[in-house]
Formats: sequence, structure tokens, C-alpha cells
Amino acid sequence: MIADDIRALLYARPFVAFTIHVADGREFHVPTAEHAHVLPRGNRVDAYTDEGRSHFLPTLLISGVTVDANVHSSDS
Repeated sequence: MIADDIRALLYARPFVAFTIHVADGREFHVPTAEHAHVLPRGNRVDAYTDEGRSHFLPTLLISGVTVDANVHSSDS
């Protein structure tokens, strides 16, 4: 379920930024865990911008999530 995937990304430590993609082609970047919230029922994700805008996204319209590629792993 997409809500569980997004919830896991929001609670991951260390947090890694990601982008939510919706069916109509829009994208919502989530640079910190404070920029998004999954409702307890999992039927909606709220995404917030630094400019104070709120976007309420029904999970049925979310087509995918992309995790930022600039993640550094420690292989040593």
C-alpha cells in the first residue's frame, strides 16, 4: 500500500528526501519529514511547501514515489 511506503519513508532515520508523483503528472518534493503527513487511515497524504501551500493527495491518485538519488551509503 502506497500510504505505508510513504509512512516508512517519513519515519526512516536518517531521513532521505523523496518526490511523490500523482496520476495527472504533478510532483511534490518532500525535502524533510515535516513536509508531509499520512492520515491515520492511509487514504490521504498531505504535502506542504516552504511557501505555506498545502496539497491534499488521495492515495488512489498517487502513482509512485521516487527517493532522491544523492544518498550516500557507507560501504566501509
